[in-house]
Amino acid sequence: MSQSENQSTSASSVSLPSPESAREMLTGAIEQIRFARNYTLELLDATPHDQWLTIPDGLPTNIAWQVGHLTVSQYGLLMFRIRGRQSEDLDLIPGRFRKAYGRGSTPKSDPEGQPSPEELLERLGRVYESGLQVLESVSPDLLLEPIDMPYAAYPIKLGAILFCPLHEHIHAGQIGLVRRALGLDPVR
Repeated sequence: MSQSENQSTSASSVSLPSPESAREMLTGAIEQIRFARNYTLELLDATPHDQWLTIPDGLPTNIAWQVGHLTVSQYGLLMFRIRGRQSEDLDLIPGRFRKAYGRGSTPKSDPEGQPSPEELLERLGRVYESGLQVLESVSPDLLLEPIDMPYAAYPIKLGAILFCPLHEHIHAGQIGLVRRALGLDPVR
């Protein structure tokens, strides 16, 4: 059985939550999103900006790419997949930014044409705040609407929201690994 067939079979056999349960799960997911972001920011605050573009020997990534990728991914999971693209999103996540940091993109160490760490942090924060605003106004019925991968636990919009903190923790781990390869001490 192929991976997509296995995912499809698994998704069709999952019992979906009720609207009331989905609302409760959303509340927990929001707290997990906040926890994940606080940990990521703790790692980033302890990383000198002049090392954000360094790709350590033996690793395929750098801090700048991780931050840009988290920004694009969180936009996709909490905003685009939940309420669709809106005109103001082009300012928040322009096409060139998606190309530079989306799935399948390649980290670069050359600062030419790349946002500064300050710009990356500012955009990361704007997407985070905007994403939380979307979640605060989402209806339980909307949470139950079906979506395609990526998601966690349920093939519905709630599943994309549940995946968001898991995804951020994966990349926080990568940020931690890059920091150690740069010779920096762990934060915890």
